[in-house]
Amino acid sequence: MKVAIVMGSDSDLPVMQEAIDILKEFEIETEVDIVSAHRTPEKLFDFSSNAHKRGISVIIAGAGGAAHLPGMVASMSPLPVIGVPVKSSNSIDGWDSVLSILQMPGGVPVATVALNGAKNAGILAAQIIGASNSTVLDSIVAYKEGLKTKVIEAAERVKSSQQEK
Repeated sequence: MKVAIVMGSDSDLPVMQEAIDILKEFEIETEVDIVSAHRTPEKLFDFSSNAHKRGISVIIAGAGGAAHLPGMVASMSPLPVIGVPVKSSNSIDGWDSVLSILQMPGGVPVATVALNGAKNAGILAAQIIGASNSTVLDSIVAYKEGLKTKVIEAAERVKSSQQEK
């Protein structure tokens, strides 16, 4: 089980690092690369067409601006693709990236997370893998239980601080 994480340029790495980090937490191997839909179309074709042959289970693709990378990957790969819209310096408040990834034609699905939402992309990739891997599924269950515990603890702190006033 391996997740490929690709991005349009190295300026996307600070956002995409969150997907890498959460997948490491779930002990899922990652393959990270820069694949530009516009500047390296041959590399894009090779990556997308062959990822499943290299043992990749899910692809996370992040891009800013016109953000064609996730859709182009999905058009050539049989694997699930999760798109991460990245708010870039040439972006229109990130909406151009969101819509470029979200508005895919029928037959070419791309799961889309929130603007700069790479952490959720990593969690979703783990959940996809967890559907057929009980070890990963157990890790996700524990992670979500941890989220619940954090909220309960925060609620108790808020209640206690309010009672003291």
